[in-house]
Amino acid sequence: MHLSLVCLTKPVLHGYFRSSCSWRVRIAFALKGIEYDQAPVNLIKDGGQQLTEPYRTLNPMQQVPAVEIDGFTLCQSLAVVQYIDETRPGPRLLPADPKARAQVRMISDVIAAGIQPVQNLYVLQKIGAEKMEWAQHFIDRGFQALEPMLKQTSGKYCVGDEISMADICLVPQVYNAERFKVDVGKYPTIKRLNEKLLEIEAFKVSHPSRQPDTPADLRA
Repeated sequence: MHLSLVCLTKPVLHGYFRSSCSWRVRIAFALKGIEYDQAPVNLIKDGGQQLTEPYRTLNPMQQVPAVEIDGFTLCQSLAVVQYIDETRPGPRLLPADPKARAQVRMISDVIAAGIQPVQNLYVLQKIGAEKMEWAQHFIDRGFQALEPMLKQTSGKYCVGDEISMADICLVPQVYNAERFKVDVGKYPTIKRLNEKLLEIEAFKVSHPSRQPDTPADLRA
């Protein structure tokens, strides 16, 4: 089927309100002005709805998000963001300039591959009682690398003066850092960029405090 016809069906995001990977996709949809449906996957209830057999068919890794879009399913948040960018109009999420695009991918990978995986729910459940210290250690370690990178690449946003996939990755990671009581003030560039981005409507509407599955006591 031709893509323009497939696109008439709204995407469906299977995610969790506090998942940083799900939040990345929500931000991308919001920046592009894409309407979508949400199918919440509770990572905690009944041992984790992501571990059920029906969900495994959507995401064999049994993680969130899984996004049904254009007649197929994508499972990794950065793959989803890049697909959205390549198939939908609106502001570019990866710059046209090769150097800037490589910087955006570098920053995104530092967060999505180097920081977030070692402090996600599955890992912390294996750590047990020391999960707070574990998360703090690896977030601090990652931010110590990220801060000088951003000093070199940033303007108004992570890379220059246009919002990109790097910003989409940064904000959810700072949210996680604050959840785990990391002193973000030690990283002035990260703190400045995060505060600036949180003023933007796409980051506000996609925030974990404003999702259909957000518990009542955590709603904004």
